[in-house]
Amino acid sequence: MNHQIVPLKAGLYFVATPIGTARDITLRALDILASADILAAEDTRSLRRLMEIHGIPLNGRKIVAYHDHSGEGVRKKLLSQLNDGHSVAYASEAGTPLIADPGYHLAKSVAEAGHLVTSAPGPSAIVTALTLAGLPTDAFFFAGFLPNAKTARRNGLDAVKTVPGTLVFYESPKRLGDMLADAADVLGADREAVVSRELTKKFEEVRRGTLSSLAEYYAAHSVKGEIVVLIDRASGDENSEEDIETALKKALENMTVRDAADTVSKAFGVNKRKVYALALDLKGK
Repeated sequence: MNHQIVPLKAGLYFVATPIGTARDITLRALDILASADILAAEDTRSLRRLMEIHGIPLNGRKIVAYHDHSGEGVRKKLLSQLNDGHSVAYASEAGTPLIADPGYHLAKSVAEAGHLVTSAPGPSAIVTALTLAGLPTDAFFFAGFLPNAKTARRNGLDAVKTVPGTLVFYESPKRLGDMLADAADVLGADREAVVSRELTKKFEEVRRGTLSSLAEYYAAHSVKGEIVVLIDRASGDENSEEDIETALKKALENMTVRDAADTVSKAFGVNKRKVYALALDLKGK
């Protein structure tokens, strides 16, 4: 397949790569990989393989390894290339760069140096999992990987217990059962949750249930692959009427009744009609 060689301005181009199926990549991303003066990647072998699949020749270009362990030295070399007017394409091993992947310090350094920083958007395990889970998507919080140690993991879960949105975690297959058991204990056994595994790949699996039922299942079944765990927000029953009323009073200071009710109901995960009725009552008083 022939890909368009497009003139690229000097700058840093982040390229999202497939999380599984190789064809889940945009035409623009392929054009950038075919056209960039310099190629950089979290995993050089993965990018080389992806380019081979899509028929993109290196044409004498080398792929520079940039990851958490390559550090400042590589950033300086890439900045030097940008200073000389070259274009640099950076690809993560899978998914969108910077989202639980390296690239933050590179983006920050390049932007501070006054160079163009842009992106060819594409696959993300977070968004894919949210799409399939069947949990609320009006608000969500991505917490990355929880700590390995049990106490630290439980503290991490406790820290996001009251976040008013769907919680999203990456997890290792080896720790999945323990993580779910801790989540059931800390967040509540009856909270709805979803375990999605090997998204877009041959053995894609999405399993739904309460935290307690999922913890029981994965305690008895070992799994492999890339895993995203999603957990529904806390039930509104866990919030006191006093807390909701306090939040409403504050919101009504500079919002309409409708906007205040909408904001507070989303923040606490409670029925909007009940909150609206309370807001009308408070406004009347």
